[in-house]
Amino acid sequence: MNLGYFNYPQPANEPVQHYAPGSPERAALKKALSDARQTTLDIPMVIGGEFVKTAKKVSIHPPHEIGHTLGHYYEGGEQEINAAIDAALQAKESWENMSWEDRAGIFLKTADLIATKYRYQFNAATMLGQSKNAYQAEIDSACELIDFLRYNVHFLSEIYRQQPVSSPGVHNRTEWRALEGFVLALTPFNFTAIAGNLPTSAAMCGNTVVWKVSNTQVYSASWIMKILMEAGLPAGVINLVFVPGSTLGKVVFSHPDFAGIHFTGSSGVFNEIWKTIGANMQVYKTYPRIVGETGGKDFVMVHKSADVAVTATALARGAFEFQGQKCSAASRAYLPSNIAEDIKAKLLEMVQSFKMGGVEDFGNFINAVIDEKSFDKIAAYIDSASNDEKVKIIAGGKYDKSKGYFIEPTIIETSDPEYVTMCEEIFGPVLTIYVYDADKFEETLKLVNGTSPYALTGSIIARDRDAIALATSKLRHAAGNFYINDKPTGAVVGQQPFGGARASGTNDKAGSMINLYRWLSARTIKETFDPPVDYGYPFLASDEA
Repeated sequence: MNLGYFNYPQPANEPVQHYAPGSPERAALKKALSDARQTTLDIPMVIGGEFVKTAKKVSIHPPHEIGHTLGHYYEGGEQEINAAIDAALQAKESWENMSWEDRAGIFLKTADLIATKYRYQFNAATMLGQSKNAYQAEIDSACELIDFLRYNVHFLSEIYRQQPVSSPGVHNRTEWRALEGFVLALTPFNFTAIAGNLPTSAAMCGNTVVWKVSNTQVYSASWIMKILMEAGLPAGVINLVFVPGSTLGKVVFSHPDFAGIHFTGSSGVFNEIWKTIGANMQVYKTYPRIVGETGGKDFVMVHKSADVAVTATALARGAFEFQGQKCSAASRAYLPSNIAEDIKAKLLEMVQSFKMGGVEDFGNFINAVIDEKSFDKIAAYIDSASNDEKVKIIAGGKYDKSKGYFIEPTIIETSDPEYVTMCEEIFGPVLTIYVYDADKFEETLKLVNGTSPYALTGSIIARDRDAIALATSKLRHAAGNFYINDKPTGAVVGQQPFGGARASGTNDKAGSMINLYRWLSARTIKETFDPPVDYGYPFLASDEA
């Protein structure tokens, strides 16, 4: 029973801690890293509030130190998936009927627990499990996830307040229902915040969720589940499973109560999911919601008026932070001929100063890529470029997986704007540069727009305002998140809602109301206070007196 209209004002973004030498947060994080290294976690699935183990135990190793064991998780199969679905459906009625202020309180408490009690342990888990440096972990597993939780509570409260007008004698209202059935959250390795947001945003709206994480993100995902449970999340609302993707799809996409998928991952996988759902439409009770953020081939377009240092910095950070393993990472750059050599010289100076190694040494800007499969894929692109006379590697090009999956930040220069590394998503520390005639800016904008099937992020770097305006117009559909005089990464919840179109997904903008609408099903209710008692209308009366 609601006894008031509860208001959740717009929050402030969580302040970023910088871990400078001598700071208390640096000492706390280093201790958390040391403690985590000395502890071997045993990580079960969580289904219906119960910890579930199987006979198949899988070890977890830091990507930068594959000889060390962080813990083990238990891999499930069809039995565990079905149990997770059953638990979600069993929890659904009580969860969607729980008062909004009680649901909101769980997620706000989760955010506060991350911000305070568990901040450093949680960041340490992301650093060790996904090979992120201290700053990349801070802006991800701490700040962004905290922001998702707090802002989504605010956004959903604003949606609930949206009501229709009423005419005299009538009261209209809109009920923002949960979807009918369960939601599948399929989350990636690269952002702990995404792994936390995809299941919680749907759950916040009253849905119950089956959550399948990437095998390479289990370590930090287990912390998310731990904190949610401590915050009071009822059993069965979010069910965490570690299962093969093919097995999951076989069970989930043939279940009549499947109501939607919240996905971040590759375009290829998302295409197959869409196809499977389409083929199974006759099975479902309702049309499932399909929400996905997929790949990117993100660009930096540089005008002849651009500042050299600004450009080089945007490329160095945009291409190589977190080893280029961001959907938004700068992957192709278009440099004008008049300042191309100066930009390259400045960029090479920056890249050559990077230190690479494990996450415990805070001086390392570059860490390891996520796993051997990713390492081998990236290395194949580098090898191909090394043996191609049409291109040259002007920085990096070396790699080594003897102790960890380390790949040097690599810059390829090509004279072919449609060379493979200008077109295909690599998802690693590889940037390809194309130098264009500085007087052919508008023609090059057409090239940028048409080179890649993706449209996630991109940026224009220029001091000439006409150039900025032209690029903003011509590249309108080339990126869902567009940056002016900045790198094409680092979207902040509440400030830059994130998502792209074309082959980059459904552009449902995580970090905004737009995304939450997808997990709601509106019901309009009309109540008439003085209903008619006769079918006749005035126009039916005779003209005769």
